[in-house]
Amino acid sequence: MEIKVLTVPDCPNQQLAAERLRQALAETGLSTTDLTTHVIADQAEAERYGFTGSPTILIDGRDPFAEPGAPSSLSCRLYRTPDGPAGAPGLDQLRQALRAVADSDTEL
Repeated sequence: MEIKVLTVPDCPNQQLAAERLRQALAETGLSTTDLTTHVIADQAEAERYGFTGSPTILIDGRDPFAEPGAPSSLSCRLYRTPDGPAGAPGLDQLRQALRAVADSDTEL
């Protein structure tokens, strides 16, 4: 499994997203999974990655929190969480996304 956190420079939520991801990885038994951060420099790169705001989390190249029809953007991103809009997905949302990918990898 490959996990990337895509961000714009000085994103105020990048650290929160990475911390929650590390915790979710540990809690799902995936603590050895590599987690990298990539800074999106311009609109062309945002479009290439399907980047819809910072931070964007990619698990095996896919955004499990993608909103259909959301345009590429160099802006901050809001996630829908059980507690309302937030700058990063909730811990339970991340665990579910990781388990879904891990389960699909196991079925192959």
